[in-house]
Amino acid sequence: MSWVANVMISVGGVDNGQVEALSEWLRTAAPRRAQPEACGVGFLNLLTSTDTNQWGGWKHPECTVWAGALNHADLVALRHRVSEVPWREPNLVQLLIMDQEEGFFRMWMMRGGGLRQFAPLEPNEEDEGFYQDW
Repeated sequence: MSWVANVMISVGGVDNGQVEALSEWLRTAAPRRAQPEACGVGFLNLLTSTDTNQWGGWKHPECTVWAGALNHADLVALRHRVSEVPWREPNLVQLLIMDQEEGFFRMWMMRGGGLRQFAPLEPNEEDEGFYQDW
C-alpha cells in the first residue's frame, strides 16, 4: 500500500543544483515514514524548464518550480533536509507539501536561517483574519 505526498519547491535559478541534490537524496537516501531503515521515496522534476515547460500560457514562467509525488516519505526529515541545504538565495525557497488525505498544500519558506511554515495547520473558514477579500 502506498502513502503519497505531493511536493513542490520553488527556488531561484541559481539554486537548481541544490534541488537536483535534494532530488537525488529523495531517490536514494531519504527515510520512509514507517520504515526509517528503508531509503528512497521518489524524486523531483523541473516543471519550468524553457525546453520542457509544463505550464500553460504563452510566456515562460519567471520562477523555477520542481515537483514530485513521493511515496511513504518522512516529511519531517524532508523539511529538516530542506532547512539544511546551503541555498544561495534562501529567501526565494518555498516548499509546498500536500500529504495524502489532505485537501490543501502547506507552505514553508526559509526565513531567519530556518524553514518556517506560512500556512495554517488546517484550513479554517471560520477564521476571518486568515482570508482577505479582494
